[in-house]
Amino acid sequence: MNKLILIGIASFFTLSACNSGGSGEVNSEAIENPLSADSQGKVNTSKLPEITFDKDFHDFGKISEGEKVTYAFRFKNTGKGDLIVQTASGSCGCTVPEIPQKPLRPGETGYIKVQFNSEGRAGIQEKQVTVVSNTIPNTTVIRIKAEVNER
Repeated sequence: MNKLILIGIASFFTLSACNSGGSGEVNSEAIENPLSADSQGKVNTSKLPEITFDKDFHDFGKISEGEKVTYAFRFKNTGKGDLIVQTASGSCGCTVPEIPQKPLRPGETGYIKVQFNSEGRAGIQEKQVTVVSNTIPNTTVIRIKAEVNER
């Protein structure tokens, strides 16, 4: 009985959080389905955002094992709608990205900061970060590389 009450309360708060608006929160529908239909049911692609990175690969070169290095990937919203970066995830726990917390209007620039922790990772390391946004396609991959020298 207690489990049912807890599930009900959790469901209420989850639904409430998903339906709130106007506070800068990301609407998951915008990420999963960035296209919207007009009044005649036709798909409107003219106001979609577009994410354009200055570069999608960064090589840190040679670094020492245990060193933490960071690079900020610069990107621009080259589309015609607000760009929402929902998530970014590294290919392993040693690669940690940070994303913008607010939507970017057309023409605005943002950064995805990627930190690589080389602790216990000797040799050539190539990692990727998958960025999910309200663009088509909704995923973009950026990559990093480092040659980690043992201590």
